Amino acid sequence: MRKVERGEVKDLVAYEKAREAMRARVIGIKTHRRVALGPNLSLLFENRDTVLFQIQEMVRAERLVDDARIQEEIDVYNALLPERGELSATIFIEIPELVRMPPDEVRETVNRFQGLDRDRVWLEVEGRRIPARFESGHSREEKMAAVHYVRFALPDVARASLREGSADARLVVEHPHYRAETSLSAETRRALREDLAD
Repeated sequence: MRKVERGEVKDLVAYEKAREAMRARVIGIKTHRRVALGPNLSLLFENRDTVLFQIQEMVRAERLVDDARIQEEIDVYNALLPERGELSATIFIEIPELVRMPPDEVRETVNRFQGLDRDRVWLEVEGRRIPARFESGHSREEKMAAVHYVRFALPDVARASLREGSADARLVVEHPHYRAETSLSAETRRALREDLAD
């Protein structure tokens, strides 16, 4: 997938004028890219639109005007885009009651997902298991992050099945403290086909 380039990122004034329309469009795009995996995990399959929006939001939040700093944000978020033959996603650990918990209990609750990055999450296409490769640095023995970035390197057969549109595909998590699976909707599979067309 083609990386986001500096010329595509609007300056603060231009973005403020375009933000509501861009935000509404990206929310619509995310509708079919966000997949619930049980009650406490969800995956957002990333593409250029979702990544460009994240870059624009970071530029806005940090009031960035320096080209070098903006390029740093572009480089960070471009790393989320899938390479040829891959899908990439952000995994969110979502526990709504966290907002009412004391910090120690929050940490304990999120930490029950320790080990999630050890072959516990995969995409299954036509019975072929494709493990999620987690980006390193988001969990340690003593602390688990609530957001993780993953890639699915699809073998040729799985890619072809998804591109043809007839593939049965599902996401699975098997963890000692959490198990769930969900089939990808036709709309989600259609969005992923666009990613694999690049």
